[in-house]
This record gives sequence, structure tokens and C-alpha cells, in this order.
Amino acid sequence: MTFSRARVLAIAASVGLLAGTTALAADLPIAAYGQLPSVSHIALSPDGKSIAVMVGDETGRELQLRTLPDRALITAFQAGRTKVRSLDWAGSDHLLMTLSTTARATGLSGGPEEWFMLSDYDLKEKRWTKLLQNVEDAMNVVIGSPVVLSDGKRPAIVVEGLTVPGNVTTSTLFHIDLDSHRATPRDVGTLQTADWLVGADGRAVARVDYRQAEGKWRLLVRTTGSRNWKTAHEADAPFDRPQLLGYGKDTGTLLVSKLEDESWQTHAVSLADASWSPPVTDLDSDTVVRDRATRTVIGSRTTGIAGHDYQFLAASDQNLWAALKKAFPGEIVSLVDWSDDRMTVVVEVEGKTNGDAFFVIDRVTHKADWLANRYRDIDSTTIAEQRVISYKAADGLEIPAYLTLPRGRPAKGLPLVVLPHGGPADRDAPGFDWWSQALASRGYAVLQPQFRGSDGFGTAHLAAGHGQWGRKMQSDLSDGVRHLASEGIVDARRACIVGASYGGYAALAGVALESGVYRCAVAVAGVSDLRRMLRSEAAGYFGARSGRVRYWKRFMGAESVGDTAIDAWSPALHADAVKAPVLLIHGKDDTVVPFEQSRVMADAMKRAGGNVELVTLAAEDHWLSRGPTRVQMLEATVGFLEKHNPAK
Repeated sequence: MTFSRARVLAIAASVGLLAGTTALAADLPIAAYGQLPSVSHIALSPDGKSIAVMVGDETGRELQLRTLPDRALITAFQAGRTKVRSLDWAGSDHLLMTLSTTARATGLSGGPEEWFMLSDYDLKEKRWTKLLQNVEDAMNVVIGSPVVLSDGKRPAIVVEGLTVPGNVTTSTLFHIDLDSHRATPRDVGTLQTADWLVGADGRAVARVDYRQAEGKWRLLVRTTGSRNWKTAHEADAPFDRPQLLGYGKDTGTLLVSKLEDESWQTHAVSLADASWSPPVTDLDSDTVVRDRATRTVIGSRTTGIAGHDYQFLAASDQNLWAALKKAFPGEIVSLVDWSDDRMTVVVEVEGKTNGDAFFVIDRVTHKADWLANRYRDIDSTTIAEQRVISYKAADGLEIPAYLTLPRGRPAKGLPLVVLPHGGPADRDAPGFDWWSQALASRGYAVLQPQFRGSDGFGTAHLAAGHGQWGRKMQSDLSDGVRHLASEGIVDARRACIVGASYGGYAALAGVALESGVYRCAVAVAGVSDLRRMLRSEAAGYFGARSGRVRYWKRFMGAESVGDTAIDAWSPALHADAVKAPVLLIHGKDDTVVPFEQSRVMADAMKRAGGNVELVTLAAEDHWLSRGPTRVQMLEATVGFLEKHNPAK
């Protein structure tokens, strides 16, 4: 099967989405990269006749619903400052929107948290309704994605919420009728309940309990015909706990991923008798792909260093994927959504030909129609080249990396920005990256090392980072600088380091713990005092024995929350060693890395007489979810780099 690639007008410019022409990269304001994407959260209705999408910029961001294939506007809603997290269809007449806000819950202990809420738009009634409102003993918040029930009866969903009977917070499954919006509790867990699997009747068929203090993981199932819970599996998992993935290839089994012999294995668990299968090798991947209607596994997706690949169980789905890749040769193709009958498909395409764009595939007409660029002003004429490279760390470990090069400049003697990711057990992905592209547009080469401790490159690469926070995880970055300098691509005397979250820590450590590598550093929401960070985590709900604390201790190499040994890798405690200028940027609503981490670093550097600036992002969270403050961060970063490490 082949598709023609007609470029047609897609989403109308009611908020200026497609207005104007694209400028050269050097002429684009830095805000073109820092603003929120012009198109995001694309969701197709199950029948393929409607599409929902967030469009616009900070002057007119809105949620649009349009018909397909003509893309006529059904309705639009001004989103304002709302932090939209996802859009999901419940049938073809109900659109669910998940949003979040940072707040301190009245009556609950602890600091501010990011709380998620759910609303339903009824296309027939043309009205929004906030869900889980005024339910006895329940908070109006949700955990995870809604489960759509498709039994042919009244439209309904099941969603995990929180009840607080007697001031004890408990995980509770609510059945919500989308016609009446009545919410009914269906299953109540315990203080240890961490996950659920919902059956076709809206009741749970599986539940995961996790005892934080002991690191004990337990899978319970309701076997066929039983209303009682039966323990299917238990595991000691203080760190790498097993994951309940959902239904298997049919609704008679569920899938569990478990770390065994230093590799993750996927097993099928029978709901008939709770028996445990040998590893299911054809589902060995980063993630599974599910059928929207049945919620059963239909394939898997793997993200490599250079792109994504899908393996589907059905030959028809695999043939469709092959045709999609063939329609966009040499580019990175990702499935965004498809209709239940697979006749309408939305894909994201990234590469030299299309930049970063979305296409709607119509399998009736065999056309791949351009929908929109992810960013209004950025297309293939402005996107810098991203190369996949690798280099050896000092101890011989192979470090994969992405290198983004500025357009119109030879790859020789360039100024460099090292841009480590957060996590640290995370990774950068192939394709368009707004931050690295913004820096490259100003003339910098940008290196994104997938240092030891990064996820997605095998369990050995991940485990190599344990206990190496501030040590080999840090030198992996400077080894990249030396490698590029030896190749003649960059000038080692003109290197700076920029990062957020763990990457922000790495930026601070780069100038506090290493000497002479970087001319300047920018840390966004960075950790500066490791013991202080551990104490902050230990003040949470499960205390010093929580899984989060164990996670941080594992990477930091700390024996306890109060382990003074990790002071050696705390930049704030070595501020007198920092000779390079430092820019600190932090959101006031950060619930992951406390704002005080940047304040402590700023105070320490001022006492030591260092060159330091602190930029506060008002009402911004850890993920830079708001457009104006994201632009503020990027403009401050670029201005700082151009002052202390000019690209020209």
C-alpha cells in the first residue's frame, strides 16, 4: 500500500496557527522555540470522524474539535492558563480532558503536590462537566488515565481516585456514567495499593499492592467467577519493582514485566487460575501497544538511538506500519493515534524533509495530508541537523549521544553547549528537541550524552550509573567534550553546560567538581545539596523508607539520608571552587526539586564571592508547563550564554 502526500490546509488559523511564513533559523526569535507547541494532544475519535487537538500560542491557546475528513470546526474552547495533560475519547460522543494544578490539599499533610482532574465534553449536549465533584469522602482528583468501558451500553469510564474516610487516604476505583456523570465507588484498595486492572464490567480483575517500607510487591487477581482476591505473585523489590502492564493478548490473561537475571522479562498471568507463564518473547520492548476497544495487546514499540519501530501481532497492522514508514523514507515516524477500524491514522514525522510535522492518513483516498507543524514558525528550513554519535568514556564504556549542529556553519571549532537530560534514569529521544534546536539556532553545537545511568540502553548501562552521581556520570559528560574537541568539531575552550533537574545538578557539578572544563553553567531546577534533597524526600508521605528515597540513595551512593559522604558531590558545599559564572533558574511551584535547592546554591556562591544569578519563574512547575515562563527560561539562558560564551 502506498500513500500520496498532498499538503493541504489543515487546522484553520482561528488562533493564527498557520499564519505567516517561516523565517531562517537565525532570524527566528528565541520565543519561537520556547513557546508551548502550536499543536499538541492530538486525539482521534474511535470512529475516525472527529479530531481533538490543542492549538495556538500564549495569545490564543485553545482546544479545537473538528470533523474529518473536511476538518470543519465543531467547537473551540479557550484554554487560558490551564495545564492540559491529555485528551481521551470515550466513544465518539464524549471527549475527556485531564488537566493538572499545583496546590496544597486542605486537610492533608505534606507540601504542595501536582493534582490531576478530569472533565467530560458531551458532543451531543455541547457542554463540559467536571467529574468526581461533590462525591462523599472523595477528592476531586484522579490518578492515571481513565478506562473507557465499551460494552455497548451507556457510555461510562472507570478511573482511580482518592477517598479520605476517617482522614485515611485510600485508592478507590470509581465507575462514572457519562450521561448522568454519577460516580459510584466500585473497588476500594488499601494504603499500599499502587495499581489496578479493570475488567469489562468496570470492576477490578487485578490489583498491585506495594509496601514502601519493606519494598514488598504483591499481585492479586480475581480469578474467573470469583469475587475474592487471590495472590498471584509476590516479590522483594526495594528498587526495580515489577510492573503490571494490563491485559495480555486476550482478556483472559494479564501481563507483568519483571527484572530477572539482569534483564526485564514479560510474563502472562492467567485470570483462570493465576498461573504464571514463561517469558513472552514477542513482547520484549520498551512499551506495548493496545487496542482501544478491547484494551488487549496488539503489538509493541521500541525506541532506539535513531528512531522508533513497531512490531504488531496482526499482519494487517504490521503491513500498515510498513506502508507508513515507506511513505516517509529516511524520517522518524511515530504513531500518534488511529481509528478503531485503522482507516484514519495520525502520525508525527521528523526529519530533513518535513521538520517536525503531523499528517493525517486517509486509507480510503490513500492520501497523507499535512495537518500542521508542531511549532508554527519552525519547519525543515530552520531545523538544525541532529547526528547520532558515540564516544568512549575514560573507563572504556560506550556513551551514545546526540549532536545538534548549527545551520550554515562548518562543523569545525564550534562553541559547545553540553545539555544533559534529567532523571537521571531517563533519556533523550531521537528527533526534534526544542531546547537543543534553540541553542543551535544561536550558533552553538549541542551535545546530549546518554551517560551511564540513562534508561533505554539496556539494564547494564542503567546499572552502571548506580552510585556514580557526581562521579562517572559526571565525567561521562566532560569525556564527550574532549571527544568532540579531538575530532576538531568544537573548541574545548568555548564549552558551557546547561541542564534541568538532574541535568541542572550536572551543570552545577560541572563547574564545582571539575576544573577548567566549562566557561559557564546554567542550572534549571537543579539539585545543589544532596543531603538536603534526601531529607526533603524523606519528609514525604512514606518517610525515609520510601521507594523515592531508595531511588535517590541508589544513584547518589548514600548509605542513609544523613550520609555525610555525599557532601563531596554537593555543589552548594563547594561553592568556593566555582570560578565560572552560574545562572540558576527555578519555578516557584516545583514539587519535584524544591526551590530552596537553587536558593541554597545562590547563597553559597554569594558568600564565596562567585558570579551567580537567580531567576525565579512565577507559578511554574518542574516540567516548564507554562509558555511564558518557558520562554523566560530560554531567553535568560541564551542571553547568559551569549554574554559569557559568545558564539561569534
